[in-house]
Amino acid sequence: MVLGKDKFMSLVKIKCVFVHGWGMNQAIWQPVVDSLPDWIEPVCIDLPGHGTNVQSGFLTLSDLVEACAEMVNEPAYWVGWSLGGMVVSQLALDYPEKVKAIMLVANSPCFIYKEDWLYGMKAVVFDEFAASLENNFIETIQRFLSLQVQGSESGRQILRQLRKKILAMPPANVQALEAGLKLLKTVDIRDQLINLKMPVIWILGDKDALVKVSLAGVLQKYNSQIEIVVIEKAAHAPFLSHLDQFSEKLISSVKKVV
Repeated sequence: MVLGKDKFMSLVKIKCVFVHGWGMNQAIWQPVVDSLPDWIEPVCIDLPGHGTNVQSGFLTLSDLVEACAEMVNEPAYWVGWSLGGMVVSQLALDYPEKVKAIMLVANSPCFIYKEDWLYGMKAVVFDEFAASLENNFIETIQRFLSLQVQGSESGRQILRQLRKKILAMPPANVQALEAGLKLLKTVDIRDQLINLKMPVIWILGDKDALVKVSLAGVLQKYNSQIEIVVIEKAAHAPFLSHLDQFSEKLISSVKKVV
């Protein structure tokens, strides 16, 4: 008997691993997790120095990759947001056997502006945000999240429900914030993108002030197989401001690799 696609999906289970961004924790993914069908098994990771792993730490990108790789023993679909996208990209390069496909959200292969890279931010922007985060973690996180859903009614509703969960966890430790900032300012994997052989979905928001949407015009020069999705009126957290659109794309792309 040949099973139809819908029937087949009801019998399978695919692991989908979510990696948060700088200064955040796994609670940021709760709205997405709640939107997933039963056949997707979500795994939300707290990076070292964040959330439930606040007592640990890291120094290098390899430290973060190793911590994530230890959490999964089978090929999975990986989703990484911002700094988490940097981690997922490197994990896909170092541990391709653990990766079915990756989705990079509001991520850049190089976050810092350079003479040959006009799509990054000036380093001072990260320094200013880091100082604000260390001085008043709760206020800065609340302001940052509010900016990401500005102009989205559904996003504001989601954010009201989500704030308590995010802030209920311990704030990221100072060492992790400093180490993460250093990675955002120094890591450049543009030349390694060609080595990503698995499906890659790259999600950008056209109102993102940290990762410019113009990046969409150059990514395929580094790897022609990258699928680029631009979400209109989304900022740096499209999975919050445009949850339905984001989840629909995620679910459809996971189906393709089952």
